[in-house]
Amino acid sequence: MNKKDKIWISLMEYGARLGCHQMPERSFFYKKYQFPVCARCTGVILGEIIAIILLILKVKCNLLVAIILLLIMGFDWFIQFINLLPSKNYRRLVTGLCGGIGLTYIYYYIIVYLIDIFFN
Repeated sequence: MNKKDKIWISLMEYGARLGCHQMPERSFFYKKYQFPVCARCTGVILGEIIAIILLILKVKCNLLVAIILLLIMGFDWFIQFINLLPSKNYRRLVTGLCGGIGLTYIYYYIIVYLIDIFFN
């Protein structure tokens, strides 16, 4: 087993610990290596990173918009779950991105609310 394979196995184990199902048909591949998380989880992680950067830059997102962004991901999951419409990996990525941004802003508003309650 070469060094790249060992790194890939470690990343796959980490992705599994994050709770991702890692289904190959719902994952992206790069040079024959499957991403350690599925397309939707990839989007969520990227969305969370983007939201954190936006928060650092003091870019705020309305709470209602954040909830809608999270619901977009949930709706895509639901229509796929009930077999109404098959989901494609790029749609999973985009809706995961929306969900990650929305979830991070919701966490932000919860933290701000709790700080306000306990420290003011």
